[in-house]
Formats: sequence, C-alpha cells, structure tokens
Amino acid sequence: MVKNEKERINRQKIVETAEVLILKYCRSDITLSEIATNLGVTHAAIYKHFKNKQDLWEAVSKKWFNETIVSKIDVGNENNSKIEKLHDLLWSFVEAKRDAYNQNEMMFTLNTQYVEYNPYALREILIIIYQKINVIMNWSDESFANSELILSAFTVFTLPSFKNTWNDPNFKKRFENMWQLIQPGIRSLLVND
Repeated sequence: MVKNEKERINRQKIVETAEVLILKYCRSDITLSEIATNLGVTHAAIYKHFKNKQDLWEAVSKKWFNETIVSKIDVGNENNSKIEKLHDLLWSFVEAKRDAYNQNEMMFTLNTQYVEYNPYALREILIIIYQKINVIMNWSDESFANSELILSAFTVFTLPSFKNTWNDPNFKKRFENMWQLIQPGIRSLLVND
C-alpha cells in the first residue's frame, strides 16, 4: 500500500492540493491530515516527499511567491539605462508584493509565516531577484552582495511588517524618495566596476 501511495502523489501534487485547500476553506492552517485525506493517502505518505510540515509550507509559499510576485517583475523598456531598468525592477517588485497582499491575504500570511520570517528561506526566494539585479547591472558577484544591499534598502516597501502602510496614498512618493536617496550610491557602484 505504501508503494501505491507514493506512486499516486508527488511533491507538486501535494503543494497544489495544499493551495486548493487553503483557498477552499479560507484559512492557512490546513493540516497534513487534511491534505492526505484529500489526496486519498495516509499522513505518512506526505513525509516521503517532505521532511516536515515546515518543508511543505515553505514549498507552498515559494510556489505562490514565484507565481504571484516574481513573475510580475518587469525591467521596463529594453532601451532604458541600467539605472532606469533597476528602478523599474524595484518598483514592479514592490507593486507585485503589495498587489499579492491585497489580492490574497491568506496566502500572503502563509508566505509571511513560513518564508518571510525565516531568513534562510527568504534569501533562497529572493535569489532570483538578486540574479535579475545582477543581470541588469552586469555584475558577476555570485554572493549577490550589492544586489542584496539594494533590495534591502526597500524593505519598508516589501516586508510584511509594513503591509499596513502599503495602501497609503503617498506610497509611490515614499518609494521615489527612497530611490532618490540611494540612487547616487548605486551610480557609484557602476563607476567602480
């Protein structure tokens, strides 16, 4: 029976089922037993694909983050300068994060609980954004030191702790003020390349 259970499910199917149940029951505290029941397998079968509940919820959150936020990131016009492309990437990331919160607070909360408050999981998710920044800026640093510093300057616009300010009327103006503040530092990084 265990072999049949393992053949019937895989990581992707478990993650998708968890997402469906979160949306169906309008809550983010779905249990592994509920997921197993919905898949028609035992609770133990899920542990053949995920080492623990944290591992499963990180996978659910990462999938949601990539589909809902990362896929919306735009670098603007190809003819723009590196600085303009970086600005567009940062603003589209900030907007995508805000839109994700406004459109599906439940999944946003789950992501916050299992990824945003776990610095190692968060960095793993953000690496794709660091890579995009490196490409725009033509940096080859695989530690993403500059990219991480730039993105961290905008945490007030992306960290869930600040989500209650994201719909304030002056949100875009605050972003632009931050951009104006850090832009000279970014330009100096380009000169030093």
